Order: sequence, then C-alpha cells, then structure tokens
Amino acid sequence: MDARESTTEEREPEPTATRRRGRRRWAMDTRPLRRPAYRRLWGSTIVTAVGSQLTAVAVPQQIYDITGSSAWVGAASLAGLVPLIVFALWGGAIADTMDRRKLLLITNSGIAVTSLLFWLQAFAGLESVAALMLLLAVQQAFWGLNAPARNASIARLVPEDELPAAGALGSTVMQTGQVAGPLLAGALIPVIGLPELYLIDALALCVTVWAVYRLPSLPPLAGTAVRRAGVKEIAAGFRYISGHTVLLLSFLADIIAMVLGMPRALFPQLASQTYAPYGEGLALGLLFAAIPVGAVLGGLFSGTFSRARRHGWMVIGAVVAWGLAITGFGLSRSLWIAVAFLALAGVADMVSMVFRGAILLSAATDEMRGRMQGVFTVVVAGGPRLADVLHGTAGSAFGPRTAVAGGGLLVVAVMLVLAAAVPALRRYRV
Repeated sequence: MDARESTTEEREPEPTATRRRGRRRWAMDTRPLRRPAYRRLWGSTIVTAVGSQLTAVAVPQQIYDITGSSAWVGAASLAGLVPLIVFALWGGAIADTMDRRKLLLITNSGIAVTSLLFWLQAFAGLESVAALMLLLAVQQAFWGLNAPARNASIARLVPEDELPAAGALGSTVMQTGQVAGPLLAGALIPVIGLPELYLIDALALCVTVWAVYRLPSLPPLAGTAVRRAGVKEIAAGFRYISGHTVLLLSFLADIIAMVLGMPRALFPQLASQTYAPYGEGLALGLLFAAIPVGAVLGGLFSGTFSRARRHGWMVIGAVVAWGLAITGFGLSRSLWIAVAFLALAGVADMVSMVFRGAILLSAATDEMRGRMQGVFTVVVAGGPRLADVLHGTAGSAFGPRTAVAGGGLLVVAVMLVLAAAVPALRRYRV
C-alpha cells in the first residue's frame, strides 16, 4: 500500500465525524447536562413532570365523580389559580431573600405532603368537594412559592450562553409530561384506581426532594441580599420591570401570544362542529395534544436555535410564527391540517418560551431574578385563562373559526407594531 492510499484510508472517518457534529448542531442541545448540579435539578423534573399531571387529572375527575357537574370542576380550577398567583408573586420575593435550595426543599416537601393528603382523602372515601378544593389551593400555593426559586436557580447552575439550552431541556420535559401524564392517568385509573394516582405523585416528589437536597447552597450573592419579602419588595420588582424595557417587552410578548392567540376554549366546539365527521372524541383529543406535541418536537431539535445570540429577534419571530400558525389552524377545515398547524404553533411556543426565559435570567440581576420569575409564573398561568374567556366570548359572537383566525392575525399585527415601536427587544442580544 503506497502513502497516498494510506492517507486516503486515514481520512475516511472524517465524513462520519462531520455527520456527528452536524447531528449535534440540530439535535437537542445537551450542554447544560454536563453541569452536575443542573443535571440533578433537571433529572428531578423528569420524574415530577409526569407525576404532577397524574394529580392534575385525578382532582377534576374526582370532583366530577362526586358532583356530576362540570361547573364544580371549573370552580376548582379558579380555587387553584388565585393562590397560585398570590404566592408566586410572594414566592419570587422570598426567593430573593433566602437560600433558594432551602426554599426548594421546603416547598417540594409541602407539595409532596399535599399529594399524600390527596391520597388519604380519596382512599378513605371522604367525597368532600370542599376538602379537595382546600387541598388544591394549598398545593398551588406551594407550587407558586416553588416555581420562582426553581427557575431563578438555573442562572446560578449554568453559564449565560447555555441558558437557552437549559430552558429548552426543562420545557421539553414539562411538555412531555403534559402529553404522557394524562395518557398514563387514563390507562391507570381502570387498573389501579384513582386514589393511587395521588400516591404515585407523592412518591415521585420524594425523588425531587432528594435531588434538591444534593444541590449546592444557593444563598443571595454577597451585597445583594434583600432583608424581607413583603409588599414593598414585590412592588420593587414591578418597578424594576418598568425600568428595564427588554424585561417588560418579554412579558408583553407572552401576553400578546397567549391572550390573543390561545384558542383552547374553542376546541370542544370545533371538535363537535367543524371536525365532527372525523369523530368528536378523536378530534378533541388531537386538538388538545397537538400544541404540547409540537413543543416537544421543538425541544428535541433545539440545537437548531439554542445557540442563537439575538434573543430579542428570536422572541419576535417566534410570536409572529405562533400567530401565523394559529391563523392557519382557524382557516383549516381538515382535522389533520389543523393539527399540523397547532403542532407548528407548539414549536413556535417552545422557541418563544426558551428565549423569553433566557432574557429574564440574563437581563435581570440575581437579587431580582426570583421576583422576575414570580411575575413570569403569573403571566404563564393567567394568560391562557384570560384567553379562555376572550375566545369563548368571541367564538359565541362570531363563530369559532373566525375567532381563532382573527386572534392569530391580531397576534401578528400587535407583535410587529410593538417590535417596530420599541426597539429594545430587537436590539437585545447576549
């Protein structure tokens, strides 16, 4: 064999290595998982993402079994929303005053105890709607205290350039739980019964508590500690947002997309009217599953966008893409085309979520991150519920397809006008 042949053979593996590098560029960006502390936090999310959805299915199902009334199911949802909003704002302030690891230990333990109490009341056959609503309110209060500290901690566990990748990893797991959890609950209830769903969630939360226990201490940075967490500190968080335009715009972008463009309140009507020939049950299930499935796919291929540095443009583009996809959904008469548009909307929502989260963590100082995440939790929880009211009213007045398509076009128009009028978001980059 001559030297030329030898050189050729030695170079043959290069295309394979190139292909591997190419796959890493578009596949899920897993760089944050090289950080042991973040890996523990993320690993605990995998367990609880599904477990929490078991409880999310079990509570309304048990209330409906007791009352036979969907109105009571809706009332329970409101009972959980109010403490979530109140304690998310307060929890954000608390997260800026104390060791966030300690706060996560307390709140995760509280959620686990609440899930255990859910199991005890169901196992005992209590059949009390009041008890269920009280437990739900307590659980959502703990969750409101937990979420800001959890999200704010990420910026201390990974470097700034990996924040979008960390956001994509976390969001993908949560969206996967929203798909797999309800399906698993539906399969398990006939086999093991409804009470055991609560018990599985409680056991899963024990894994989370252990993972959080192994995190490093996350006290306030030297010289930035806030002495107390009261109304004054919460108000200071809102003043901070108003004084930092890019943070305000990141919240407004989510409000525009969700309030104007989240059409889930119209899914039942569309399933029973527009897509009835496909089977109402099939249509309803596909419509509700399409956006989370799209978000999961966006997360799995997050390597295509997670390294982008112009975070502001990524948010603007994602919100506009969401609006266009929702418009396409509203105009679709074919169920399968409609589902495809909703899945595209899910991908856009994942991109928006990743970069809005990265902006909140990178543009805010550490002593304000907890409060920023508290407001973020309120916006994420409240926006879709406001959309339910808006789209439900518009659907009754103009018809569901017109309401959906009109909402999508409004998202595009309002987002483009906002981006043109206020350049701070366009200019923001890491």
